[in-house]
Amino acid sequence: MTENILLKDNVAGIEGYFAGGGYKPLKKALGLKPADIIEEVKKSNLRGRGGAGFPAGLKWSFIPKDAQGERYLVCNADEGEPGTFKDRELMRRNPHAVIEGMAIAAYAIGSSHGYIYIRGEFAAEAEVLEAAIAAARSKGFIGKNILGSGFNFELFVHRGAGAYICGEETALLESLEGFKGQPRLKPPFPAIKGLFGRPTVMNNVETLAAVPAIIEKGGDWYAAIGSGKSAGTKLFCVSGAVKKPGVYELPLGVTFRDLLEKSCGGMKEGKILKAVIPGGSSTPVLTAEEAWGVKLDYESLAAAGSMLGSGGVIVIPEGECMVKLLQVLARFYHHESCGQCTPCREGCGWIEKLLNRLEEGRGSSADIDNIYAAGEAMMGRTICPLADAMAMPVMSFIKKFRPEFEAHARGETCAGRAAGK
Repeated sequence: MTENILLKDNVAGIEGYFAGGGYKPLKKALGLKPADIIEEVKKSNLRGRGGAGFPAGLKWSFIPKDAQGERYLVCNADEGEPGTFKDRELMRRNPHAVIEGMAIAAYAIGSSHGYIYIRGEFAAEAEVLEAAIAAARSKGFIGKNILGSGFNFELFVHRGAGAYICGEETALLESLEGFKGQPRLKPPFPAIKGLFGRPTVMNNVETLAAVPAIIEKGGDWYAAIGSGKSAGTKLFCVSGAVKKPGVYELPLGVTFRDLLEKSCGGMKEGKILKAVIPGGSSTPVLTAEEAWGVKLDYESLAAAGSMLGSGGVIVIPEGECMVKLLQVLARFYHHESCGQCTPCREGCGWIEKLLNRLEEGRGSSADIDNIYAAGEAMMGRTICPLADAMAMPVMSFIKKFRPEFEAHARGETCAGRAAGK
């Protein structure tokens, strides 16, 4: 098994982080050319761990080389995806890896100011980060003339107000500027016109925390971990009917079966696997049969008809009502829609209304078709992916568990509930 890169013990404080070799990669990076750092990250095949999976080094290279004035680096710590709690764990246990990763990334893109935009509910984690930044500043790793290199980098923690939509990068930038958190039209992309109208790079907590190890051991070393284009380790957060729910750091490409049986201790006593949401609530559901054989990496899950997403693995046992679960998800996405785009604003509300009708025994078979059609009509037709995040679970739940929806339409007890009696 690959040694943990991110979730290490006794590194929350700066002395413990030092003892494990912390901040040596930053010193090494400051002796390199910024372009060489970007190339090393490209070579590593590190992909964004927030959900999209876009190559981090390539994203850094989009900053115009001739851009005059300030450039910004933003860490997206607004972890709002249901079923996802990895970044929260990482910030608590290894905050200096995030800070060091940001300092290296800032040097690589030519930024002197960085922001960690953290979910408002994460009060304890925000305090941990503030303390860690203060400790790093006291040792000369943040601030002016870092390690005598002439490089200046100031880092600030900014707490959001707990809006799911602010996990989308341009809505986050709007919120960080003090405006309502609503996504922006693209182009221009943040690399050209981002925070305060300046070139900006935004990465997820887990992505940035992996950077120090890449600089220390090299891009080729990191690329050799995992599965092909899905390189490195991944934090999987497992919830649901398992014996040992929690956050597990494993190489990308690990099978779902190994994650469930070896890391999580298997299903809870008396529970049988029914379905799995593999990448947070917005990713298409897999049946038990589909999930058992799948590898947890970007390409394999895409081939299986789902997504790696944030790595939030939600394990659903027999006996759970899929109509009820989808109703809960629809209520969440309807509530969190910013309302800017008509397909999302109206579609999320309409889907929730029809699911309420089915769950309460007042629906019809036509309602099922209308729910599915609404999902289809929402896909790819809005400024940001929130409408898709609603549509993908809707369409997959109905495709794979339609008999339960039909049972509700007939006013019968669904197969899921019947199995739970």
